[in-house]
Amino acid sequence: MSRTQDTHRALELTDLLCRHPSVSAEGRDLDETAALVEELMANAGFTTQRLAVDGGAPAVYGEQLGEDAYTLLLYNHYDVQPVDPLELWDSPPFEPVLRQGRLYARGTADNKGEIAVRLAAIEAVRNERGSLPFTVRWIIEGEEEIGSPSFAAIARDHATLLHANACFWEGSVGSGDGRPVVTLGYKGLLAVRLAIRLLDSDAHSGLAAVLPSAAWKLTDALTHIRSPETGEVRIPGFYDTIRAPTSREQAVVAAQGNGIVEALRAAYAPARFVDGLDGAALRERVSFAPTCNIAGLQTGYTGPGMKTVLPRDAAAQIDFRLVRDQDPDEVFEALRAHLEAGGYGDIELTKLTSAEPVATDLDDRLVARVTRIAEKAYGAAAKILPSSPATQPVLAALRRSVGVTGLAAPDNPPHQGSAIHAPNEHIRLEELGRSVAFFRQVLTELHREMRRE
Repeated sequence: MSRTQDTHRALELTDLLCRHPSVSAEGRDLDETAALVEELMANAGFTTQRLAVDGGAPAVYGEQLGEDAYTLLLYNHYDVQPVDPLELWDSPPFEPVLRQGRLYARGTADNKGEIAVRLAAIEAVRNERGSLPFTVRWIIEGEEEIGSPSFAAIARDHATLLHANACFWEGSVGSGDGRPVVTLGYKGLLAVRLAIRLLDSDAHSGLAAVLPSAAWKLTDALTHIRSPETGEVRIPGFYDTIRAPTSREQAVVAAQGNGIVEALRAAYAPARFVDGLDGAALRERVSFAPTCNIAGLQTGYTGPGMKTVLPRDAAAQIDFRLVRDQDPDEVFEALRAHLEAGGYGDIELTKLTSAEPVATDLDDRLVARVTRIAEKAYGAAAKILPSSPATQPVLAALRRSVGVTGLAAPDNPPHQGSAIHAPNEHIRLEELGRSVAFFRQVLTELHREMRRE
């Protein structure tokens, strides 16, 4: 099968998958999408089964024995983010449409496009050879977009099924310059809701001289957590466990080039980056710096006209991206103690989700082997990303229960401007084709690369 045919098949499969509105946050179409995924895997030669936790969306597991005993585990998810705000989409989010070499639909970039890439490559190699060169195991879950709450139990209870020599996580996001990206880790996550109510009802704003303001107390608490002047997180001990990047890690970041910086400029058009960052300093912060972000604020009135109101309550959602050796549970308890010590103990804290940071060592031989295959398939020097700024909640469970070494390979079609989680999510056909070509190369060479001394 030619590269054009491979790309067409991957496009066809992406279109089929993206017509299912599998929004896990809303519990939509998850069983139906799992059934489609299982059917597509079976058609590609996998023996399949459902792995489920009571009350959770089903995960689909498949195994296809190959000629060699070497085993690669693949991880993906079939659920997607909500589509709001719907009015900002140029076409219906679950009716895929091809415009100017781009396929637009929710899930194209995250993560159904990669499922399609892997399926298309597996089908092509199997059709050409009659069987795969080595064994492939594959788990595709339906709760990643809500923090993968069932995955730890699935990994614990089915660790034997997931055993492998190596794992390809959900793949890297390209920087748009044609160079493959090999990602060795993901930051951890702690998401917290802060809520406070100081009055039984909203009051006239003229009474702000004598009644307490939930809105002001919450915003004061937020500045108690993070300095508005420096951006530094003020929680005692927050930075104490962080390891500085090694000289080798700094070297691979320096070798990345400025593609990600230009991609961020093109996608988001910032007036300037934080602290005037640019170049290698910006790229280092992407991989190695923790964050404290306000994801949303809710209080009072912001509609048309004017409403002079003193709100009775206020709430915020914040998230921390954590780097190597930061523990989300420890950060949560330190946050609670910090707020109480500052006089904000009446703010109710709810932990929404958490995930540990995970990274594969730069010197692991899987990194060198995948990098070599990527450079051959792409015809360009690879970029090594020591850690993505995003989070994959499943990785700590895989490490703890299965112990399999993994990375995010360049078989994922989105680029930095793919509008992941946003309206008009899309992938470009050129990246789809490169992703399939790379994964076909993996299927024919990885086991030989890893056997080589």
